[in-house]
Amino acid sequence: GLTAAKSAAASGARVLIVEQLPRWGGRSPVDVAAIDGAPPVEWISNTVAELRRLDNVRMLVRTTLFGQYDHGFALALQRLSEEKLPSGGVRQRIWRIRAQRTVLAAGAIERPLCFRGNDTPGVMLASAVRDYVRDFAVSPGDRTVLAVNNDDAYRTAIAIAESGLDVPMIVDSRPVAEGELPNLARDMHIRVECGKAIAAVTGRGRVRGVQICSQAGEGAVLEEIECEAVAMSGGWSPTAHLWSHCRGKLLWDDAIAAFRPDPDRPPTDAKGEGLMFPAGAAAGAMGAAHAVKNAAEAANAALKGLNFKTKFSLPAIEQEHADPPDISCLMPSGISSVNRAKAWVDFQNDVKVADLEIAVREGYESSEHAKRYTTLGMATDQGKLSNVNGLMILAENLGAGMNQMSPTTFRPPYTPVTLGAIAGDARGRRFKPVRKTPIDAWHEQNGAHWEPVSDWRRPYCYLNGEETVADAVNREALRVRHSAGLLDATTLGKILVKGLEAGKFLDLIYTNMMSTLQPGRCRYGLMCNENGFLMDDGVVARLDEETFLCHTTTGGADHIHAWMEDWLQCEWWNFKVYTANVTDQFAQLCVAGPDARKILKKLGGMDVSADSLPFMAWQDGQLGGMDVRVYRISFSGELSFEIAIPAARGMALWEAVLSAGQEFELEPYGTEALHVLRAEMGFIMIGDETDGTVTPQDLGLDWAISKKKKDYLGKRAQERLFFTSPDRWKLVGLETVEANARLPCGSHAVGPEMTQHGFPKAVGRVTSSYHSPILNRTIALGLVARGPERMGEVLSFSTDQGTVDARIVSPAFYDPEGAQTRG
Repeated sequence: GLTAAKSAAASGARVLIVEQLPRWGGRSPVDVAAIDGAPPVEWISNTVAELRRLDNVRMLVRTTLFGQYDHGFALALQRLSEEKLPSGGVRQRIWRIRAQRTVLAAGAIERPLCFRGNDTPGVMLASAVRDYVRDFAVSPGDRTVLAVNNDDAYRTAIAIAESGLDVPMIVDSRPVAEGELPNLARDMHIRVECGKAIAAVTGRGRVRGVQICSQAGEGAVLEEIECEAVAMSGGWSPTAHLWSHCRGKLLWDDAIAAFRPDPDRPPTDAKGEGLMFPAGAAAGAMGAAHAVKNAAEAANAALKGLNFKTKFSLPAIEQEHADPPDISCLMPSGISSVNRAKAWVDFQNDVKVADLEIAVREGYESSEHAKRYTTLGMATDQGKLSNVNGLMILAENLGAGMNQMSPTTFRPPYTPVTLGAIAGDARGRRFKPVRKTPIDAWHEQNGAHWEPVSDWRRPYCYLNGEETVADAVNREALRVRHSAGLLDATTLGKILVKGLEAGKFLDLIYTNMMSTLQPGRCRYGLMCNENGFLMDDGVVARLDEETFLCHTTTGGADHIHAWMEDWLQCEWWNFKVYTANVTDQFAQLCVAGPDARKILKKLGGMDVSADSLPFMAWQDGQLGGMDVRVYRISFSGELSFEIAIPAARGMALWEAVLSAGQEFELEPYGTEALHVLRAEMGFIMIGDETDGTVTPQDLGLDWAISKKKKDYLGKRAQERLFFTSPDRWKLVGLETVEANARLPCGSHAVGPEMTQHGFPKAVGRVTSSYHSPILNRTIALGLVARGPERMGEVLSFSTDQGTVDARIVSPAFYDPEGAQTRG
């Protein structure tokens, strides 16, 4: 990895080096004798210092590249501290990396061997034992037996012997082992037994010894040796997980008895050029000298397509040659069926040799099928230790060669990643940023009592002096009814729909007809999901022949825009329609009340008379010298104007309207007063009168459903018998028999009938409940079985304070004819 980085850095390219360990150099300090005639640690230290001095190089240790994705995008986890830090400290950091080219120098992973008891505590990989001894001066045990099928593992025996500990035997499954390392072990008087195997590990809670047998047999015990540890090695597999994450393919290489990246089938960009270049052991170049040469070539190949030229001289490596392993992981090769049930292939998922044999007998011949049948290589392991051994066992039982087998798919993350790291600092107040309107600071300074509404915060009411919240709500609602109120309605969703077929598209989205709406006019519309349930509502304004502006609820803006895009991209992809969520682009203020028109006239700039700007119409113009769009719509039941202006000018308009309204006693009002006003009119609120199981017909909104259209989302669902049943719960008004009785939302009314479990059967529930200051009594909206047919009937609702009687009445408590609304 350092060789590839040094070669790339010398070209002038920007280089990021990511190292998983807390130190540099990989296994070279443990496994390499000398680099350029000096100890490996010295060469590594000099190389790292040289790289750190370069401005075009950034180096990260304790950092794992855990996911490689399309277009050169990668994710890495940096571990800054393993300790618990005080509040505000950063323990881990996620790096989001976009690289034009990636050199994969991730090394290789040692494989275990499969013999009875290979999961006993004290049985470890040979490389792990070597690291304990060389890196940490930790003894694995006074006596360590090695079970191997390759030369590299002899380095562990040599390291143990050099540390003064005992190696009673090296059990080598190969018939012959005459390489440099085996002969060096013999010269150190270590007993080497070729053609032998471990029949079983003895010891219950820890290794007590091993039973030795012939590799060619079934496990008949020839000898028993006492020991405290077993170091096993079944060869090395190139770490090709990141290569596979972005669809790079692997091929079997007999020379190293492992799968390695296929250079003819690399991950590519949109132009078909390679994105990732494996280097060193990750490319199958085993041995330090071979790996270093391969790494320089990989760096040159990666930079060639980017028009960088590299110059770098390779270091001289001194390391003993190691012969490759046998293509076998079983000890012994004819391991008995009893021992196969105790020989583990996947230690994380408890998959045994016997499990894979059963998978083949059951017909799971594909590696992907066998993986799912046995859980081999699943979860965080992702085949690191188990994949190749599992494929060897499958191949043996299928009578196939390893070149006919295909590894299972490796998926991110390469190693586990904490949810805290992924979330970053999105916790506490930063978990979900609060959205604020342009008038937020004014609200804060003028007594706003806040309410969270979706991602926004909105004034629930404005407290004057020592008044209670209830008093403030009553005052604001009466102000709108008697003179005028000012509401910050910026949070309402605003979705632009534009195109030649915009009208056709909206006819399918809404229950009523939108294509017939004339420019300059508005229409209230309902949206249902495919199941026919009411999902959102709002006013649609037609701006011109090809452009509509759809208003949604505050909480529905993002969802409805995504809903529209989903249908456009997945179902009606040939529609000539474009949508944009412009909610944040505009501030929107509502001036409501009998004096609303007078206030706008005082601002001056445009004609807002009933003749010029009738109900459900809109106009562009100027108010107080500012360019605005005025909608003549109402959710309060009073004469009302909603004024849209670019967000940056929202505060200026707010202050101008307040100034002009002083003589009319204009006051701001919050969301709760708005809810009281709309409930007095019998207007529904999405999320209150709806809960995902309510249709427009249940709410008496049949007038907003087109009888002419052939189709709209939810139409066919609403025609099912269940939706047309006369017994459905429908919207009614509820007037408490005692004027000031409390009727909480969610309270259920019960009738004389009993359920099959012996409980009174519910016949209705309260969806909204308020004290109406204009009527001086409690009013509520609710859903009641056959409600509209039962006008005048009194129902008993259960509450936490006992039962409350309420009479079924019309949902329109105030101005049922809508005279005030139309102004």
